[in-house]
Amino acid sequence: MTTIDLGLPGLGGLAGVPTSDEKQSAKDYKSDQEVRWCPGCGDYAVLAAVQGFMPQLGLRRENIVFVSGIGCSSRFPYYMNTYGMHSIHGRAPAIATGLATARPDLSVWVVTGDGDALSIGGNHLIHSLRRNVNLKILLFNNRIYGLTKGQYSPTSETGKVTKSTPMGSLDNPFNPVSLALGAEATFVARALDSDRKQLTDVLRAAAEHRGTALVEIYQNCPIFNDGAFDVLKEPGERERRLVPLRHGEPIRFGANGEYGVVRDAEGGLSVAEITEANAGSVVVHDATREDPSYAFALSRLGGQDLAHTVTGVFRSVQRPTYDDLARAQVEQAKASKRADLRSLLHGNDTWTVIG
Repeated sequence: MTTIDLGLPGLGGLAGVPTSDEKQSAKDYKSDQEVRWCPGCGDYAVLAAVQGFMPQLGLRRENIVFVSGIGCSSRFPYYMNTYGMHSIHGRAPAIATGLATARPDLSVWVVTGDGDALSIGGNHLIHSLRRNVNLKILLFNNRIYGLTKGQYSPTSETGKVTKSTPMGSLDNPFNPVSLALGAEATFVARALDSDRKQLTDVLRAAAEHRGTALVEIYQNCPIFNDGAFDVLKEPGERERRLVPLRHGEPIRFGANGEYGVVRDAEGGLSVAEITEANAGSVVVHDATREDPSYAFALSRLGGQDLAHTVTGVFRSVQRPTYDDLARAQVEQAKASKRADLRSLLHGNDTWTVIG
């Protein structure tokens, strides 16, 4: 049995997970289940990207687990030829936390949607991020409830007319990246379902990260919210709106790099046209900054109208993981002989209630 060496002993997200000697392909990760999503659904593109990316990890399929909640995206485990669990509404991060803590030999992935993760599952999501459990969360964001037929979701834009908001939504939507950074997640990224290369790069970085990695994926729902992200894919608009992040490189975008991210007068970040005069003021992206305020500022550059949409890895820092600490604590208790359950139950701070 061998393990993957990521050059960071004890830190790599896959450290301790058994590897496979057999050569794998995307076909090995396709299950025998018929894929049942609506024609044109962005989930197909994400599934293909994940199935194509998994062989690159070189892991044994029996040491990979996908856990999902409820929603269209939550059918994902059926279509992966790995272990998996289709759990209950919003609780996938909690179940995955227990699994990752009890089984360090597993690569644990959570697949969820904007409704599943940010509505009933919001509490579980933020605490898994806060605890920094060693699991990877793929959050499919289509800005709508798809499975339940088109109600507005926690990421739907203000004024959204749906079956549940016939006069327009009054809610101010969540920005999932901002939410994750506010919970001090150690790895946060965003990608589009249609950008196979960037999505694969982000997935690889998430897999190699030790701790909770959240990847928001903009995903099209062709039935109930078709074209929600088309403006980010149209020639001309795509170059003007998408702000790709590359660690160690100046944040510039546009057809000819004519726009960039700069520090504004108040110390925050803003988008500006770049000329020879201000080219030196363009911010160089550093995903490894310990202070999450920089990554948070990046997440606030774009609004509900997607005028500027930042993609790539916002933050990637190292912090001890909950599951590593929990296992170390158990070993410490064993070594100090404090792991006697009977002694704990009958210790000084116990009472006997006689009714």
